[in-house]
Amino acid sequence: MPSVFLSPSTQEWNPYINGGTEEQYMNIIADKMEPYLRSSGISYARNDPRRGAAGAISDSNARRYDVHMALHSNAGGGDFAGKLRGIDVYYSPYSDLSRDLATITANNFETIYPDPAKVNTRPTTTLGEVSRTRAVAILAEIGYHDNFADASWIKANLDRIAVSLVQSLCDYFGIPLIEATPVRTGSVTTDGSNLNIRNYPSMDSTVIGSIPNGAKVYVYGQSGNWYVVKYGQTEGYSYADYITL
Repeated sequence: MPSVFLSPSTQEWNPYINGGTEEQYMNIIADKMEPYLRSSGISYARNDPRRGAAGAISDSNARRYDVHMALHSNAGGGDFAGKLRGIDVYYSPYSDLSRDLATITANNFETIYPDPAKVNTRPTTTLGEVSRTRAVAILAEIGYHDNFADASWIKANLDRIAVSLVQSLCDYFGIPLIEATPVRTGSVTTDGSNLNIRNYPSMDSTVIGSIPNGAKVYVYGQSGNWYVVKYGQTEGYSYADYITL
């Protein structure tokens, strides 16, 4: 199953104009993403806020992730302080996949941001979390925290922003977004044969593992007649008719 390294801002020194900090609210968004990632079958890891951006890059590169997603909010400088609004999604100009993910993410943000014309994708060769990561990477600047309207929009739409980001990852990976549900435990009930774990909710998809009859399995979510499951270290989709909750 696909994997993502989530890297919310570690910049606790950037205050929101109406209270709180960039680090605080970007981590709240990441927190709200986790149940949707889990239920949709996307494994994830998080940065350590004590290690800063350099530590996030190092930790992301220490393992193999499909996507590195950095979450920030922006601020205008000098004469533009407090006057700018909008969302910018940065991507690597040397990676078509990075550009694709940024475009998907921006398109989904356009459906929830008050002024879609101010949602943009931008290439970067200087942002380390885009240019120095092994995984396909984007960095989303989600509004301007020194602008009262943007800061208020972020705070009022934390859930919608989190779902939009997970939707973008699902669109990129080609899997369905599944509503977040509590983790459940089920038992495999077959005619005695093993139950396949697949990489997509379809009988035509690749088998990536199997579960013995009678074994216990974690159920993270459901898409139609398929459960998102975890058995041992394998996460994927199994046919729901053969799992008793």
